[in-house]
Amino acid sequence: MLYLETVKTLRMNKIVIWSITVALAGFLFGFDTVVISGANEPIKQLWDTSPLFHGTFIMSMALWGTVFGSLFGGIPTKKIGRKKTLFWIGILFFVSAIGSALAQDPYSFSFFRFIGGFGVGVSSVAAPIYISEITSKENRGKMGGLYQFWLVFGIMIAFVSNWLLKGFDGANDWRWMLGVEAIPAFIYTLMVLKVPNSPRWLSLHKKDDTAALKVLEIIHTKEKANEQLLEIKLDLNHSKESENLFQKKYSRILWLGFFIAFFNQLSGINFVLYYAPEILEQAGLGGKESLFNSISIGIVNLLFTIIGVRLLDNLGRRQLIIIGSLGYIISLVMVGLCFQMQLGSTLTLIFICTFVASHAIGQGAVIWVFISEIYPNSVRAYGQSWGVSVHWIFAAIITLITPFFLDATEGVLRNAVWYIYYFFGGMMVLQLVWALTKMPETKGVSLEALGKRLTKS
Repeated sequence: MLYLETVKTLRMNKIVIWSITVALAGFLFGFDTVVISGANEPIKQLWDTSPLFHGTFIMSMALWGTVFGSLFGGIPTKKIGRKKTLFWIGILFFVSAIGSALAQDPYSFSFFRFIGGFGVGVSSVAAPIYISEITSKENRGKMGGLYQFWLVFGIMIAFVSNWLLKGFDGANDWRWMLGVEAIPAFIYTLMVLKVPNSPRWLSLHKKDDTAALKVLEIIHTKEKANEQLLEIKLDLNHSKESENLFQKKYSRILWLGFFIAFFNQLSGINFVLYYAPEILEQAGLGGKESLFNSISIGIVNLLFTIIGVRLLDNLGRRQLIIIGSLGYIISLVMVGLCFQMQLGSTLTLIFICTFVASHAIGQGAVIWVFISEIYPNSVRAYGQSWGVSVHWIFAAIITLITPFFLDATEGVLRNAVWYIYYFFGGMMVLQLVWALTKMPETKGVSLEALGKRLTKS
């Protein structure tokens, strides 16, 4: 009995190590997307850009790279495999960090930010898929949630890094803020070489059942590994008539992927994270103090993400979305009132943190796990690409237009940044209705069984 328990523990430890390693792509994702918040104002002053240029190129160029990365990320994830794709993601982050830090004009800066964004987009396709394919139905939520944990940890470290580097090298502070990402990118690239290929990819796309079985035998007992391989092969035979994602039988999961991603961004989470220092300045917390208070947002995000991840396999995905929606609605309305009625910087910060907590325990914990598990094996890479591309298209649009709200000094938008919080709050009412009426629960079901259930085939 002791021997069996030891073997089981060793197997679980390997799964955890592989999942943590791959989920580190989420750290680079979070760090890369939020580190720009500290460079926002210095770059705006350095190159004296207009709000349109600043929003289109400086702030949202990485997001447009992410859109393209997510749109096309399913191709390498399927063709060359999850592992090789994850390796090249590390290379992209490394090049982007060095290039952005050394950029001498807004155009080269935007180019290197685009490269980093492309890496983010591909990572949001490949990493959640890999983790979902090496874990069991019992711990898929917890292991898949590691991606989000490292993502928000990367966000927090980016806020801390920006605060520490403020004043480090005068006018060149922002270069150090962006360039320091090269260190974790290099470490991640080396670490990902040690993980095995996904057994489902080896069997379904590489047609190498022997290699797939070897990986499965590390994850499961020999008997269970053979059963798992048989289930994978049967699922392939069941779905082999077509691998076209855009067909009627997949319409339900296409809409599920669309709406989970759509509502994620229409919550306003990227608006708050990307422009945190500027938003806090408008609330009366200016200068380096705004960077320091951004850290509190990062800490809240991390703590409630840990809670959300731990609840994924207990309460389930749908219940967390419902809880998060209620928190969103209350906090967004209150943030809007704080700005509209000038209720004070402390109260504003409290409700912004409440908003971030609601996201972390709800959408933040759920989205990457949910999208990676609802698509059948035969179309998972392209399905993941569909869901995350919707996510990043709306993220880019929101990041593009929000400088107009923040920078407006005349006309109907003057001193009216609170409009956008009420808008986001209204969208979260719609998310609550969607979760209550349309969203299925996916916890505790194997990927193969889940694919059949959601496609009704």
